[in-house]
Amino acid sequence: MEMEAGDVAWMLISTALVVFMVPGLALFYGGMVRAKNVGNMLMMNMASIAIVPILWVLFTYSLGNEGDGLFIGGFDKAGLDGMTGEDLIGVAFLMTFAAITPALISGAVADRMKFSAWIAFVTLWSILVYTPVTYWVYTGWHHTELDPAALDFAGGTAIHINAGVAALAVALVLGKRRGLGTEDMSPHNLSLLLVGTGILWFGWFGFNGGSAFAADGAAAQAVLNTFVAGSAGMVGWVGVEWLRDGRATIVGTASGLVAGLVAITPAAGYVGSLSSIVFGLVAGAGCYYAIQLKDRLGYDDSLDVVGIHGVGGLLGGLLLGLFAQESVGGQDGLFYGDGAFLVSQIIAMASVIVYSFVLTYALAKGLDAVMGLRVSEEDEYMGLDVSLHGEAVYSSDQLDSLPREH
Repeated sequence: MEMEAGDVAWMLISTALVVFMVPGLALFYGGMVRAKNVGNMLMMNMASIAIVPILWVLFTYSLGNEGDGLFIGGFDKAGLDGMTGEDLIGVAFLMTFAAITPALISGAVADRMKFSAWIAFVTLWSILVYTPVTYWVYTGWHHTELDPAALDFAGGTAIHINAGVAALAVALVLGKRRGLGTEDMSPHNLSLLLVGTGILWFGWFGFNGGSAFAADGAAAQAVLNTFVAGSAGMVGWVGVEWLRDGRATIVGTASGLVAGLVAITPAAGYVGSLSSIVFGLVAGAGCYYAIQLKDRLGYDDSLDVVGIHGVGGLLGGLLLGLFAQESVGGQDGLFYGDGAFLVSQIIAMASVIVYSFVLTYALAKGLDAVMGLRVSEEDEYMGLDVSLHGEAVYSSDQLDSLPREH
């Protein structure tokens, strides 16, 4: 079916918006790490958008989106064989999703992972974990074997739960940062953090709105819900923070916004505008409490990928099972009379959680045995910018002028 010119334009714009999210994420994460590791964080994110598109064109698009199998596609469209013109719009748009997903994981391993190991991890994880999971969610057994089919409008399960669970697995293999609990590891640049947050929010309108694959009412609903849920996420997180700690923070504002965006992602075109407020409030408060658990559970997720993306995606998928409306997106949830849909959502998310954790943990263990995942103690103390890349974002004079030990 030939696309209308307006639909084509919207999809091309949405693709560009999601590409812009990758440097936005790099700035978001870069502001949260210590000054001596900013450049490494920028490079980890940019490596994802360098490696994944090449794999996508070669074979992962075909394996992840083409075919009629239950668990994986085929090689019929390897090299994008026979695909031209408007066929390539979906390829390009979905490629941006594939590129940003491993970049999300980088926040969990900040300050301590070898760059060479990161490149190997992104390559193999994209093939072995992301590709089959995205096939399940959008083409395979989540649709054909569950009744009613599980839904994921823009990547709550395929991207955020997947990345959040993977982040936990690789963080467990890496171990904790040296000095955690005794050294100051607070964000070094809140302005950079907030600039990155703004870019992410801006790009998210293409991320969710473009997932309608048309410039239509579903896209409008998704864009509106994205705006409202992000706002409500800030209110939910900062509200809890204020009640517990007596103050509102920039970090909390940024984190709550992202939590709200993550939660609405699977539901953006399937729920009404009032429901998006609930998504944001629940995710903002819920993700705040989730990150409090990491110290108790004993894992070091440097920038709270598990608590925000993993838990936020899970909350969004569960809330979708409750609040989905047939009048909006063609499927009712539990609150509108279809409890079976909530069950389908739980089964789909549970399958991704188990698969992603087991495969990622095994992959990280294997890479650790073959090449080592972690930098030396000396390199970690020096900072990864200089020790791994031979360049620094800040000069030594600038570092000395900062008020904290970085």
